[in-house]
Amino acid sequence: MPAETLAIDFGTSNSAAAILDGGVPRRLALETGAETLPTAVFFPADRGPMRIGAAAGEALIAGEEGRYMRALKSVLGTPLLHEPRLIGGRRRTLAEVIAAFLAEVKRRSEQLTDRRFRRALSGRPVRFHADPGRDARAEADLRACYLAAGFDAVDFLHEPEAAALASHGLGHPDEIGLIVDIGGGTSDFSVFRVRDGRVGILASHGIRLGGTDFDQSVSLSHAMPCLGHGGSLRREMGPGLLPMPNDLFVDLATWAKIPFLYTRETRSAVAGMLKRAVEPRLLGRLAAVLEHELGHDLAFAVERGKIEGNAGRPGAMIRMGRIERGLYAEITAAWLEAALAPHRRALREAAAETCRLAAVEPDRVGTVILVGGSSLMGLVADEARALCPGAELKSAEAFTAVVDGLALAIGTLPA
Repeated sequence: MPAETLAIDFGTSNSAAAILDGGVPRRLALETGAETLPTAVFFPADRGPMRIGAAAGEALIAGEEGRYMRALKSVLGTPLLHEPRLIGGRRRTLAEVIAAFLAEVKRRSEQLTDRRFRRALSGRPVRFHADPGRDARAEADLRACYLAAGFDAVDFLHEPEAAALASHGLGHPDEIGLIVDIGGGTSDFSVFRVRDGRVGILASHGIRLGGTDFDQSVSLSHAMPCLGHGGSLRREMGPGLLPMPNDLFVDLATWAKIPFLYTRETRSAVAGMLKRAVEPRLLGRLAAVLEHELGHDLAFAVERGKIEGNAGRPGAMIRMGRIERGLYAEITAAWLEAALAPHRRALREAAAETCRLAAVEPDRVGTVILVGGSSLMGLVADEARALCPGAELKSAEAFTAVVDGLALAIGTLPA
């Protein structure tokens, strides 16, 4: 067994690390008292050291001057990954930022275990992107980030297959199971069967859809209208109205793009629109978000509101008091359903395609195992039940099943 191998689940929203200790996965507390680490970084404006995880979020909440970044995984395989940006007082690429994050995960893991890890076994979605060429670039990008972080080699395992290794005990022997792994940026599926205690993967499939897409939909339907989205502009010359441009609101509702909106050009464009806005008070809120760099505060508020609405809590809302005192957007179960309805079909079709690839009729699936933080959304369980009506729905360790499976898989790697 290659004991110098570290299992890493580098996720869009959260990351985790583990080792195989005596044949058993052992998760590493990369933060005190926590087995998962928010995949977030903060670069202080004074060129101080980068902070990651909860410390990055605390710096943002405290209002410290600097650059907060989240959902870095979503830019793998895109040109944005290699574009130099002024971050933390110097120009660097997002590839360098990801490598620095992984290097800190490596350093903390070595400190916790008193081992030196030369090799990584990393999870990866079944598809980073639908386009095969772009998907291959994304894996190559992630590999390069691991190598830049100090690893000599990296192997990859599909995330739902890792989850199957860790969670197959939730089903019954010789029964066909379906892993439904809904993460921050992708949805991944594996059909598996256990025989003689061994997990056999029959087929895997994935799509680029996850919790950040759910956040974006809720933000555009509930929060952005409070900032002028869907409004109108007076023409600069002549009568009549023009629709408010959509792109800026979409970017503001997209985690990975928020940090790059705080530019002189963007603020100037909004100032010009503000002069022609039919409802200037709403667009004035957008100007305030850009001026005071409150995009991530808004994104977190949307995420919290989505979770409250999914739980059916009375009075669920998106609280935007940092933008304007008393500002909020109510979220009812019906409105949340309407915002997320377009994603239902994509989830069901992807799960059905996985069964087709496995040559398994959905009604033969005995157990559906839900994995990933976004699998807690009600529409995921709804669609799983609709597709596999005879299956028993079970929830694995939502945030750690993948890293547990990766640790188990370390024992199968060649020396």
